[in-house]
Amino acid sequence: MSHEERDAPAAARESAAVFKVQFEDGGDAFTVGPDEALLHAAARAGIELPSSCRNGTCRTCMCQLVSGEVGYKIRWPGLLPEEKAAGWILPCIAHAQSDLVLRRDRPRIDWRHQRDQ
Repeated sequence: MSHEERDAPAAARESAAVFKVQFEDGGDAFTVGPDEALLHAAARAGIELPSSCRNGTCRTCMCQLVSGEVGYKIRWPGLLPEEKAAGWILPCIAHAQSDLVLRRDRPRIDWRHQRDQ
């Protein structure tokens, strides 16, 4: 650790963190800071992900978190509790808190049907 890094507040060192995001299929990868939404970081790297609203309401960008941890600046993103429990995230508003592996497939499960069973 350099002299400057040692003297910097912990929050400043944390905000300088950069995480690697890759896809389970072994394709594209990009880096993202903890204060940047995954969708924005992917676009910055030239990786096009499906999107529409960019605020977590349309769910177009929805993909599955295979490993790692994300956080949201809003209390509850536009996901059903069952979707969140199954690892689905909204990259347009998700922020990396570690290195990530994502699956691009969209959910094909009708959660409403499962509640009735």
